[in-house]
Amino acid sequence: MSAGPIDPRLLRYASASRWFLLAGGVVGFLQTVTVVAAAWFATALIVGIIDGRSVVQLGTDFAAFAGVVVARAVFIWLLDVLAVRGAARVKSQLRMRVVAAIAKLGPAWLADRNSARVTTTVSQGLDALDGYFAKYLPQLILTAIATPVLLLVLLTQDLATAIIIIVTLPLIPLFMVLIGWATQAVQKKQWAALNRLASGFLDVVDGLSTLKIFGRQHRQVERIEGVTEDYRSRTMAVLRISFVSGFVLELAGSLSVAVVAVSIGLRLVDGTLALTVGLFVLLLTPEAYLPLRQVGLQFHAAADGVAASEEVFGILDAAALTAAAASRARPLATGATLAVDDLGVRYGDRTVIDGLSVRLEPGVVTAIAGPSGAGKSSLVGAILGFVPFSGTVSYGGAALTPAEARELVAWSGQRPSLMAGTVAENIALGADVVDEQIVREAMRFAAAELVDPAQVLGVNGSGLSGGQAQRVSLARAFYRAIAQSCPVLILDEPSSALDRATEAELILGLERFAATGVAVVVVSHRAALLDAADSVIELRPRVAVAS
Repeated sequence: MSAGPIDPRLLRYASASRWFLLAGGVVGFLQTVTVVAAAWFATALIVGIIDGRSVVQLGTDFAAFAGVVVARAVFIWLLDVLAVRGAARVKSQLRMRVVAAIAKLGPAWLADRNSARVTTTVSQGLDALDGYFAKYLPQLILTAIATPVLLLVLLTQDLATAIIIIVTLPLIPLFMVLIGWATQAVQKKQWAALNRLASGFLDVVDGLSTLKIFGRQHRQVERIEGVTEDYRSRTMAVLRISFVSGFVLELAGSLSVAVVAVSIGLRLVDGTLALTVGLFVLLLTPEAYLPLRQVGLQFHAAADGVAASEEVFGILDAAALTAAAASRARPLATGATLAVDDLGVRYGDRTVIDGLSVRLEPGVVTAIAGPSGAGKSSLVGAILGFVPFSGTVSYGGAALTPAEARELVAWSGQRPSLMAGTVAENIALGADVVDEQIVREAMRFAAAELVDPAQVLGVNGSGLSGGQAQRVSLARAFYRAIAQSCPVLILDEPSSALDRATEAELILGLERFAATGVAVVVVSHRAALLDAADSVIELRPRVAVAS
């Protein structure tokens, strides 16, 4: 959150943070009032005892002092409760937003990034916001409220003390800035080390079977140990700076309070300052420095969350740009042709597709075939706006932005990508309400009628066979096409896990669905699908032949 103490994007993307700051400001002000009141009644008690007043005479002041102390404790507890609950709600809101943002940005965006790094950011990184909300922000709120209020009170009571505090108080922010620069540098290195550790461990786990086959699994032990040791040393560097900074800030605050105390003592001796005023001011002085000192001390507790939130906000900003483009989408005619003209797709120096032009007609089943690496998935990715490309994608003669193209298309990839929940919930994924009638209709088109829509699946859709999972994934695409009246349906290898009989049922479903006026596009190697298609687009490296 480099844009000041509080990044404006936090307030924009997490509404709970705005409520926390508002409620925290109110509680912080009330806590400051109790600080002033406690100092006032404590002064009255001490001066009364020195003047020889009886216990009975001091009873009112003592009761008031006790009440104020209890009230202050309640307000401190209440601010802690607000911080914990605020952190939980903010983390929940940011996680929901970032997951939705990743889905909106698409698989091409995710393919260019380290999945372990993204996972670490969304999970452990956002968990580090607990320190930011529970320790850093409460002190920041108190600094913004308590320090000005206490300075105003001191100005009305003792001008000399107030001037000393005003002069010495900026020393603490100065040390905080210097320490913050050092902390930011080592914190970034620590965060990078954590991501390397997560990525390295994930790579080893993913490739463990291959490593064991070739007898290389033991060599990864030293690699993981090295990355772990690097993360440990980075963490210790952060802790060293944290301890040193704490000492510096405490020293600066203590010396400043000592200067005030010496000044008050000298003036009490020569009689130019009344005991009541001197004692009251002396009790308030440490409280004037305390919030700012605590901000510096707690900055380290917030550092992990700040580092992770920067990446989270980067994802949300990218998704916001995509959403802005989608909001400008023009109304398009239905029953029109989706056209791809002079399409080119390159990955670095390698050209996958060059000058390809195709027409996807409504009511027509079009198959896209070709050897591996010919660009079938790249063509689909370009239509969906998931890969950068040259050329144009248009519908009804109107050029489409990637966001507009995705609104027109219902799509199912090669992997089912199911999740825990019922089959019906997986099919209607993304819908506000599950329409059981559309679920049944989609399952008929996908040859999945024998699957129980009420069946509860485990993590990653466990509980279904490979063929069943693929058909449920296909039914999800049919559901979207029906529920949102998508004029184009694209299926990538839809029958790769199906037997011939089930594949024949699926082909009938595709033909019936195309008869409703939808352009059905199938990427496949299977002969049965290619024979049943009305049109076949055969891709070869940098060559496209339509038949």
